[in-house]
Order: sequence, then C-alpha cells, then structure tokens
Amino acid sequence: MDRIGFALMVALLRLFAVLPYGLVARLGSALGAALYRIPSRRKHIVLVNLRLCFPTKTEREYDELARNHFRHVVRSYLERGIQWFGSAQSMKGLVEIDSAIDLHDKNAPPTIFMGFHFVAIEVGCIVYSTSQPAASLYTRMSNVRMCDLAKRQRGRFGAEMIERSTSARKIVATLRSGKPVMLAADMDHGIDNSVFVPFFGVPACTLTSVARLARLGRARVVPFVTEVLPDYRGYKLTVFAPLEDFPSGSDTVDTRRMNAFLETQVLKNPDQYYWVHRRFKHRPAGVAGVY
Repeated sequence: MDRIGFALMVALLRLFAVLPYGLVARLGSALGAALYRIPSRRKHIVLVNLRLCFPTKTEREYDELARNHFRHVVRSYLERGIQWFGSAQSMKGLVEIDSAIDLHDKNAPPTIFMGFHFVAIEVGCIVYSTSQPAASLYTRMSNVRMCDLAKRQRGRFGAEMIERSTSARKIVATLRSGKPVMLAADMDHGIDNSVFVPFFGVPACTLTSVARLARLGRARVVPFVTEVLPDYRGYKLTVFAPLEDFPSGSDTVDTRRMNAFLETQVLKNPDQYYWVHRRFKHRPAGVAGVY
C-alpha cells in the first residue's frame, strides 16, 4: 500500500469512527454481500474451510453461510474505524459484558485471557484495556505502515502490545507482574511450537503457546469470546470461568481442549468465525493440501 492509499484508508477509518455505528455496520454488511458475488481466493478459502468442518451441509447451506460470513468480515473492516479511532466512551456504549470472574479484582492470580478469531475479537480486547491494565500479543504484518497503525491504535488506551515472536521470558515476567496477557492461538502459524489436533474432526496445526505460557507463568487460563449482536445492537463480550486442570502437563491434550472449547463457540455463531484464514494451511506428513 503506497503512502497516498494508506492516507486515504486512515481518513476513511476516522470518518467511520464519527458516523453512526448502525450506518457503518449496514454499509459494511451490504458491501460484503456485493463482494461475495465476485469470484476470489478468499471466497474459495472460506468454502473449503466450511466443507471440511461441516461435511453434512448442503451446497445451498455452504453458500448462505459463506455469504453471511463475507458480510461480517467486510463489516468488521469498516467497524475498525470505531474500534481504532472511537473514544473509550463510545466503545463501551456498544459492548455488553457478561463475565464469570471479577474483572476488577486487584488480587487476581496471573491470568491469560484466551481469545479466538471471531470477527469482533478486537472489540473485546480494546474495551477491556479501557479500564484495566493488560498486555496483548500480536503478529507482525508484512505491511509496515498497517502494522504500526494497528499496534498503536489497539494499544491506545494503555494496553502493552507484545510481538508474538518475542521471548517467552518477557511474557512470563508480564504475567508474574500482575498484568494479564491476552492472546489467541487458533490460527495456523506453522509447525514450530505447534501440534496437529482435531478442529471439527480435521487435523489442524495449532500453537501450543497457551499451555506452555500458562505452565511457565503459573497462570490461570480464562477464555473469552466477543460476538456481534443481531439488529446492529453492538457486541457482547463473554468472559468464561478459568479452565480447570489447565495446563495438564501435556501440550497436546491442552491444545485439543482449546480447540474443543472453540468448537462449542463456533457452533453458536458459525458465520462469525474467521473462515477467510487458511486454517488448514499446513497438513500432516503425507496428507495433501486443501487450498
């Protein structure tokens, strides 16, 4: 992205931050539906993922689910204007919070907030950081300008942004200092520090970082999910009770548990999970690629 294109994109995001949320959401949804009509690599990836994970659905059901997913994904790009440039007050006004733990407990043990790549994941992370100290792991993007912008805006309320590739020692020190760490480990980042465990019955290359960091930092693991509410009512952040007996001592067992928990949440809002990512990019030895 060149300098002019980047400047135009930032200007649009700033504009979306001051427009009514419902208008921005409806515009994104309509744009997503229109883009779905155009053959694209991302559309192909979405349909491959859906066919692998839900093999009993009909072609009509795949098409409907994929179209609704495109609506949510493109809508989330436009709503990033609100998330990255909106005020703390405007953000809080859009998010309902349902938590099984006390989010304001100053005596809480070291905590890993385990998120998942639903379309509204950023909303939950940013809203939490408006009232509580937190650190968040991120993956560096290839576009330097976009990466720097995302890092700056995601952390603008005080969240400490830590690159995923940093040393575990720094993350553990952050946990032991009393600052919770927010991370998501449900994407395919390569076979290093990963295991193949089922995701809807399909072997998925999955990071073991949650279990490893929990063990090293003696931290509890608290799952959270942010969903898009119907009728353009905003979002809901659900914070669950800490996982019991986690970590277990087996990274493979713990990572399988993470995927099993994720499956239960995907089934609640299947069109909101990030199917546009190549979740099965890496395959077990001898197994053919799918994309």
